[in-house]
Amino acid sequence: MDQHIAEAIGRPDLIRLDERLVCLRFETMKVVSALAAVRHLIDTGAVRRGDTLLDSSSGIYAYALALACHRHGMHCHIVGSTTVDHTLRTQLAVLGATLEQMEPCDDLKLDQKRRVERVHEILAAHPHYHWMRQYHDDIHYLGYRAIADRVRAETGTDRLTVVGGVGSGASTGALTRYLRAADDGPTDVELVGVQPYGSLTFGAQHTSDPDIIIAGIGSSIPFENVCHELYDTLHWISFDAALSGTVDLLRRHAVFAGLSTGAAYLAAHHEHGRTPDRTVLFIAPDTGHRYIDTVYTRHREARPLTQLTPREITDQTELALPWSRMPWNRARTRAA
Repeated sequence: MDQHIAEAIGRPDLIRLDERLVCLRFETMKVVSALAAVRHLIDTGAVRRGDTLLDSSSGIYAYALALACHRHGMHCHIVGSTTVDHTLRTQLAVLGATLEQMEPCDDLKLDQKRRVERVHEILAAHPHYHWMRQYHDDIHYLGYRAIADRVRAETGTDRLTVVGGVGSGASTGALTRYLRAADDGPTDVELVGVQPYGSLTFGAQHTSDPDIIIAGIGSSIPFENVCHELYDTLHWISFDAALSGTVDLLRRHAVFAGLSTGAAYLAAHHEHGRTPDRTVLFIAPDTGHRYIDTVYTRHREARPLTQLTPREITDQTELALPWSRMPWNRARTRAA
């Protein structure tokens, strides 16, 4: 029996959508990493119950950290993106978390930069706060070990392709690292990362998507816990293409999920078609509730997936909307 709701929320569902196409569906994915990270900090003496944990978030991590703090008796202080909605603000308030939300801003790159600057200001005023550094500390990898064990048990690691948003690296990267580190022999696990246009992490900062609202899978600042050498292939997907994937996933498979899930599903659907002999598992990090107005009410704009094909490129200078795909080949090069 679970001892706290966070443990139940963090447990994902494995759903087979098609022959060799599997969805790893979370209610709120980052609860997994936040719980494990806070537990580790307590166990190692880095923090004590009653301390204040601080971080920046565009939404999912804010809720995850608030739940982890509630579970372990900590205070939670979040510098939130302009995209944090009324529902999440209310939940954070009731959970006792402090939320500082950025003023409305059309440029989500600037929003992310301002949030990190504000974190540093808070730390200067309150040096005893502990900055969780979700974008920089690989302590957030720890929670995915148990997820990898479950995936290995139910799908195996022979000809497995993992697809999902890169984000801070602590979901796709962590999951794949643990899957490749199997004790029972060689594995064949490929990793396909999904990015929005404009993201710095894999060198697309010279591009832009005027409709981007999927900041959680991209970055405008360097993310130090992204291990570039884990990734085999990259997909850059625009808002419009991700919307089509999101709507198709609900229409075809009844999975109600967020926009980054739609982008991952679109990429996974394509990879599944390219290599039908491989099992393709894509990560759905959250539900679709906060995307009702921005995505689902526009469902008539969704294009059939048969009309969407990525532009195959070999260099980031060739990137073009709405969808580009490039081999990364586990290169260690970090985007400048």
